[in-house]
Amino acid sequence: MRTDGGLGGAVGPIDPATLKELRRTSILHVDMDAFFVSVELRSRPELRGKPVIVGFPSERSVVLSASYEARGVGVKSAMPMAVAMRLCPTAVILEPRHHLYYEVSAELMRIFESITDLVEPLSVDEAFLDVGGAIRRLGPPIGIAKLIRRRVSEELGITASVGIAANKFVAKIASTRCKPDGLLLIEADRTVEYLHSLPVKALWGVGAKTAEVLARLGIRTVADVAATPPAALRKILGASGEHVHRLSMGLDPRPVTPVRLEKSIGAEETFAVDTFDDELLHRELLRLSHRTATRLRASGMLARTVALKLRYADFSTVTRSKTVHAPVDSAQIVYQVASQLLASLGARPMSVRLIGVRLEQLESADGAALQLSLDRRDDNWRSAEQALDQVSRKFGGKTVLPARLLKPGSEKGPDGSR
Repeated sequence: MRTDGGLGGAVGPIDPATLKELRRTSILHVDMDAFFVSVELRSRPELRGKPVIVGFPSERSVVLSASYEARGVGVKSAMPMAVAMRLCPTAVILEPRHHLYYEVSAELMRIFESITDLVEPLSVDEAFLDVGGAIRRLGPPIGIAKLIRRRVSEELGITASVGIAANKFVAKIASTRCKPDGLLLIEADRTVEYLHSLPVKALWGVGAKTAEVLARLGIRTVADVAATPPAALRKILGASGEHVHRLSMGLDPRPVTPVRLEKSIGAEETFAVDTFDDELLHRELLRLSHRTATRLRASGMLARTVALKLRYADFSTVTRSKTVHAPVDSAQIVYQVASQLLASLGARPMSVRLIGVRLEQLESADGAALQLSLDRRDDNWRSAEQALDQVSRKFGGKTVLPARLLKPGSEKGPDGSR
């Protein structure tokens, strides 16, 4: 295992034997550290070193991201905000700016794609990279990893952790084990040795409950799993038993598969109090339409289908969707379609707990033909929203917003944000 060293750039001709050896460990897993928080701290440097949570300060909201200082006292992503605030009452709560995170994510992916065309995004802030084809140009994988970390820091102002290994599974483990702001290379010949030093929960598919079942049988480490016959694991874990055994031996044949397009983009909001208020539902629908359309435009995409999600007080959920005649990227058009879908549900049988908007059947905006309309209002809305995008990029996401999202006599929006 190595955390530094190696050559940091192109080093001239590489002989075939050396190239073959370097390509044995050419899979990188690059993961940002507390991504949402890190992006926010770029404009709030005075909060560095303090417990910070990104999320809405509502008891029914959840933690979207937490600084490592907050994580140190038990705060985790997806934890109810009420629990997080009890664990860390001194935490600074920052409301999320989703459009900003997706803009930074797009810049991050562009850095990755300048290194190799084999990039497999897993989420907005992490991806697998196969850099085997970049070695002749940029040097050994550990040097490429250093280059990526340096560029992310210098160009984006955030930090990344990078795991390097012979396959995706081990690279992911390596990046997790070197967080935050670290780099770890698991050499191919030492993969099994390294894995066998880890607890069983390091294996994909082994959660807390499965780990308890295995522990009762004396299986507590990855080495214990490897020593257990696959047939026995199959009896314990079912069909996944053989898969878990293969992972314990460091076997993961999956290639890095480039994923260029998101399948859908969506946003939803849980109300602090269940509501029948039709005006509030429509105002929140407008806000979510702007959030999703902004993300859509930032990713250079258009959508052909608009979907509405409604969850009632008893947690029953209904969805409706409509495919439009031509792909769209305007929040106002998304809102119009979503409003029609809401109206199609008729009288609501009970109060509403959650409302959401999702854009589906995405396609690249490059070369796509937007529907021409005799009604210039569609083009006017699109132009206005593009101008809003430019203002938001320069001054921040909540500088400009539709007047309807302002409560009378207040600067606060429907979610309590400013």
